[in-house]
Formats: sequence, C-alpha cells, structure tokens
Amino acid sequence: MSDALIARVERWAGEIPDAPAYTFMDYSAGSDGVKRTLSWAKAHLKARALAVRLREVTLPGERAAILAPQGLEYVVAILGAMYARVVAVPLFAPDLPGHADRLIRAYADADPVCVLTTTTALEGVRAFLDGGSAPRPKQVITLDTVSDLLADEWEPEPIGIDDLAYLQYTSGSTRVPTGVEISHANVTANAEQLWEAFRATPRVSTAALWLPLFHDMGLIATIAAPMVGGNQAVFMDPVAFVMHPVRWLRMLSEHDDVFTGGPNFAYEYTAARVTEEEKATLDLSGVSVMLNGAEPLRGSTIDRFSEAFAACGLRPEAHTPGYGLAEATVFVTAMDRDLPARVTRFDRDELTAGRAVPVTGPSTGGRMVSDLVSCGVPTGQRVVIASESGTAKPDGEVGEIWVRGPNVSRAYWRDEERSAEVFGNVLDGEEGTWLRTGDLGVVHEGELYITGRIKDLIIVDGRNHYPQDVEVTVQEADPAVRRDHVAAFAVAGEETERLVVVAERSRKADGRDPAELTANVRAAVAKNHDLRLHDFVLVEAGAVPRTSSGKIARRACVRAYLDGAFGARAAGSGDADS
Repeated sequence: MSDALIARVERWAGEIPDAPAYTFMDYSAGSDGVKRTLSWAKAHLKARALAVRLREVTLPGERAAILAPQGLEYVVAILGAMYARVVAVPLFAPDLPGHADRLIRAYADADPVCVLTTTTALEGVRAFLDGGSAPRPKQVITLDTVSDLLADEWEPEPIGIDDLAYLQYTSGSTRVPTGVEISHANVTANAEQLWEAFRATPRVSTAALWLPLFHDMGLIATIAAPMVGGNQAVFMDPVAFVMHPVRWLRMLSEHDDVFTGGPNFAYEYTAARVTEEEKATLDLSGVSVMLNGAEPLRGSTIDRFSEAFAACGLRPEAHTPGYGLAEATVFVTAMDRDLPARVTRFDRDELTAGRAVPVTGPSTGGRMVSDLVSCGVPTGQRVVIASESGTAKPDGEVGEIWVRGPNVSRAYWRDEERSAEVFGNVLDGEEGTWLRTGDLGVVHEGELYITGRIKDLIIVDGRNHYPQDVEVTVQEADPAVRRDHVAAFAVAGEETERLVVVAERSRKADGRDPAELTANVRAAVAKNHDLRLHDFVLVEAGAVPRTSSGKIARRACVRAYLDGAFGARAAGSGDADS
C-alpha cells in the first residue's frame, strides 16, 4: 500500500496474526458481557473482503456512510472502506435516540453512494432511507453477511497519503453537523501523536474505551491508535456504560497497562454511581492514562474521581486532562502521563479582561476566581494563542487557540468559504496556514488552559463573562440543580444582552418551592458575577441539549429557549424584569 496507517493492519496480520486486535464487549448477549475478538489476521481478512464488495458498487473517492451500531462490524467498515479507497462517513444507526436530526443533516450533506449497516439495524436503515429526507444510495451492504471468501479476490491498490480517508462530522454545539475532511496523512499523524503522548508500549499497552466510534475521539483512540504499535483495543457500547458505569472500570481492571478516556461528565457520573461493593472488585493499578478530553474540565471532578477510586489502586497521575477538536483530527494537547492533573486559580476579573493572573495562597482576598484545569502541551504539532489580527500573544494573555501540524485537516466538505476562514489563516512572521479553533485559551507556565468558546461568551453591559463560570455558580447554589447539566447563555435585550440559565432538576428538587430555588440561584449569580439573571428555567432531566461528546450545546439551547421548547414560564423560571 503506502506509508498510510491502514497499511499496518496488513503488517500486523503478517507479524502477529493471532494476536488480538479488536475486542468488543457485547452486553446485549448477557449482563456480564460476551467478548468477541478479531485477531489482526482476521481484521485484515474481513477488511479485504469488504473492500472487494465495495469495489462492486463504488469508485475510489466516493462516500460510504456507516449506519451501524457499535461493534466489530463498525471497525471492519472503517478498515474495509480505507482498503477500497472509499471515503468512509462514520455515522450511527437511525435508532440512536436524540440524534435523528443530526443524522439526516450529516447523511444528506455527505451524499453517499453506499450505506454500510448490519442485519440487526437493517429495518431501521430502510425506514430512514424510505422517509424521503435522505438521498437514496446505490447499494445497502450488510456487513455481517459479506463472505470472507471474497478476500481471495482482493488486489491491493496504492493509497495516497493525501487521499481522503473519511469525513468526520462534528457534533456541533449548534446541531448543524459539518464534515471535516480527514486525509490518510491526518489520521496517521494524529494516531502516532496520541500514542507518543501516552508513551504506549507496542504490542503491550491496551486501549479500553466505551466512546462511540462515530465520534472523533472514539474513532482515533479505539480504531486508529492501536494500529500504530499492533496493540489491542477493547471497547463496548456507550449505552452499556451508561446503564452500569462499573463495566468500564471492570474492563480496565483486566489489563496491566491500559489507556482510556472520556468526557468530564463520564468521570462525574461514574464516581457517583459505582458502589462500595463494586469498588471492592476493582484493580485499577494498571491504568496508565485516563484522558479527560471534552470541556469543560472540572478540577473538582478530577479530585472526586481520584479519591473515589484511590483504594482500587488508581494512581492520581493517571487522570490526564487534554484538549482536541475534529478539525485537528482530534488530539492536540495533554498533560504528561506521569504528572498529576494541575488546577490553577486565576483572578476572574483579570481573566475576562484578557489576562491570566494566578491567585496563590489559601485565601483569595475577596477576589472572584476561576479554577482552570491545565490541558498540558502539544505533541507533534504547534499551538499558539493569537489575537484577532493574527499576531501571536505572549504567555499569560488570553486569545484564540490556533493549531498547525500534520494532523490538521485541509477543509470542510463542500464548504470553500468556511474552509478558508477556519483552515487558511496566516500568523504574522510565520509561513504556512493555521487552524483557527474558535476556542479561547491562555498559555501559563508553558501549559494550555481553555477559557471558553468565542461564540459562547456572554457580554452584558460591555463586560465579558464565561458561561462555564456562571454554570458552576448555579449548580452550587442549590442541590436541586443537577450537576454539569446547566446551560448559561445570553439573549438579545433592548439595550444589552440578557443572561438566561436553563438547568436540569435533580432528585432533590422534588417538593421544593420554585420561588425559593430561583431566589437562591439569582442571589448566587449576583454575588459571584455581579450579574442580574434575566430568566432561570428548571427543566426535567435530559432536556438540556448536549453534543455527542457530552458538551453542553449552548447555541442549540439558545434556539430551543427562543422557540419556547422548554415551555412558557417553566417550573422555576422567572423574569428579573417582571
């Protein structure tokens, strides 16, 4: 083939044919899970067979959408598409709850000529395609019925390192998915960067995850990174994790050198749900890295998780905060795997004014502070903090995060104007182009801290406020507010923007007086941020929109609020101007 990462599947199939490559923990087959494994030889065989089948209905460069559930067939779909030089479009089965609109938009935008699914998902896929909202493909292929005998007919074709490997549709806080063009060069570079940052041992270290394979982190960490050194990936369905989070930790306990990751809410959720009896069965001493890779990162969550599982052998250094985005394939920065997570307390007023001024000592002296988690340093790429005019800012000054490296995508699918705006930026005094991430950050003592997203900034009376600071204040103001399920945003007013907060109710909200709860939240926001809360809406669990990576989808929440989706004068709401 070439120097593309996908060529290593064939290499490992020759060098370590019987070694396990991908193992799926199937909890639909039993409460204890059934292990289903592809060796490297079997993965190579099935990828070749699928490539032959794809060749019958597609041409190189055409798109094949993957509308399949989590499992080994999904892995084969990615590998086989790459073998056939077909552009994979990793999506999900239509029965995934809460994402129907996103699936329709992404599928239509990709305009695939072929759909890859499984027999169990076929009925739902047919209903989706018959619904009239999606273009009809030439062919629907059920992955589990492709005969392995087809592999004998496969003839390898050269894969250009700059050829398009797949379209990664962003989760999108606006719920308008955008296809990021990921080349073979991008996926090869980023998988190697991730494995280098984790200092994984070839053929020894194991990746164990539950992240969805259609998500950028799930795809790279589960499917791509293990190819670098012939390592094993063990994974399960995200629903299996949500139902019983201890399953994730049991999976980690089975390995002596294991890497994993998840968004901040997963660590919060797991620490709250795993019982003392379940902890007694765990051995987490083999966990080398637990990447926390979706903002907002909470220092309190890291502390809570580390304390909850310290008796299980979990090293405090294992928790590894990081930063990434689909436009950079996924991985950009992470803390060193041998260093504990670092939380720095910054003066909030200085931070909103664009300066990172740390507050040291046990007392804050009455100043409002923001506790930010360090996301470490980049591996194999460059990160700068840039001004609006494209000039690099010195350490200690807040600006937009720009990234440059072999992992950075070249464009958005069929969107030249936005591609030029995001990927074609020039930094003063530098050659080449840079990716504008849309994220605000600061470098302090050589490490990257994320302060927020440019489009999410709340600007009231000319002052900047970071929504995540307000969200923390609200969730700590009253136990009736569900932790990490709060969205703060601004809506247009007559003279200035107005602050609105939508929060999910916790079990402790039952029987509470809504007026008392609202008063507690208003008082906390006024005290900590000198802000008047225009409206506070308490909604049922699950109502606040989230992206597929677990982030609060604030702009989707704004639209839902303005459209009245949360109900007029919902329980706990109240207008400060009324």
